[in-house]
Amino acid sequence: MSSNGLLKAKSIDQVAIFGSSHINDDHPLFKEAYNVCKKLAEAGYTIVNGGGPGVMRAATQGALAGGGKVVGITFEADKGMHFEGRDPFNKMDIEIKTRNYVERTLTLLKEGQVYVVFNGGTGTISEFGMAWGLAKLYFGHHKPLVLYGKYWGNIIKTFKENMFMRPEELEVYKIVENSDAVLQAILDFETELKKGEKSQIKATTETL
Repeated sequence: MSSNGLLKAKSIDQVAIFGSSHINDDHPLFKEAYNVCKKLAEAGYTIVNGGGPGVMRAATQGALAGGGKVVGITFEADKGMHFEGRDPFNKMDIEIKTRNYVERTLTLLKEGQVYVVFNGGTGTISEFGMAWGLAKLYFGHHKPLVLYGKYWGNIIKTFKENMFMRPEELEVYKIVENSDAVLQAILDFETELKKGEKSQIKATTETL
């Protein structure tokens, strides 16, 4: 339990955040990501994000406001790429520099023990897809996903109706709509693992 009474999962320390880089500080999603990461930091979690603008900067600012630490995974793209790059206003505590977009994504997945996925575009879709795919491959000792927003129900429904989904692929995520539910989802994942419903969350390097 943290100093302010918030419960923290004992086996989980780092939470990776994914979401749109194309929102400004006044966007409702920015404020939601800020509030979620502030609450996570207050509970004692370290926040991991891609070091860019939008949801990533909101995650950093929220975490720092909550007295937490931030790990940023960055890479500097060439000018020919449609990529946001490093945000100078994203004031992370630790920066891990990578060589390309794929390495950046893999490092984000490696550093996070749980993934919180906010609304976003194709970049967020690719990160979500990779995280979901790895969770299925390593089901039973996977890294779970917290999908933030009611709209995720429609997205998952579409997958179920149109794709060949296996039962375990539908057990690795929880859909939530507020910061308290994010905290509870992480605790619930840990409880499921302890009960043997899913064996354990292994060290970050073992799931890639």
